[in-house]
Amino acid sequence: MKPNIGIDDKNREEVIKILTVLLADEYVLYTKVRNYHWNVVGPQFNDLHKFFESLYEELNEYIDEIAERIRALGGKTTATLTEFLKIARIKEHPGEFPDSKKMIENLLSDYETIIRNIREDIVNVGDKFKDLGTADFLTELMVKHEKTAWMLRSFLS
Repeated sequence: MKPNIGIDDKNREEVIKILTVLLADEYVLYTKVRNYHWNVVGPQFNDLHKFFESLYEELNEYIDEIAERIRALGGKTTATLTEFLKIARIKEHPGEFPDSKKMIENLLSDYETIIRNIREDIVNVGDKFKDLGTADFLTELMVKHEKTAWMLRSFLS
C-alpha cells in the first residue's frame, strides 16, 4: 500500500534514492570502523578499540533508522554489500591495515564526507522534494556525525 502522507510520489521516490545512497555510505563506514576495531594496535589500543566499538554501535543504529525511514516512505531497502558498494560515496581500502593514526584520519575524512553530503541532501529533501520530516531526520543525523568528527579531530590534535 502506497503512503498518503502529503508528499507526491515522484518526490517520495527521489527522497528514497537519496536515503538509499546514505544507507550505503553508512554501511560501508560501519564495516570500515568494525575492521579498525578488530585490527587496531599500538599504545592507544585499549582506548581506540573501545572507541571504535562505540562508533560501530552508533552506526548500526543509524543504519537501522535510515532503512526504516526508507520503508516509512514506501520504499524497499538495499541490503546487499554488492549493491552498497556500487552506490556508496565512501570507499573501502581492501587489504590495507593502517596504523592507528591513519585509521583515525581515514574515519575523519569519511565522516566529514558524509556530513557534507547530508548537508546538501537536507536542502534537496526539504526545499526541492518537500519532505520536511526527512530533512529534520537528516539534520539530526548530521549533528551526531559532526560530534563524532570533532572527537576524531581531538584524537589527532
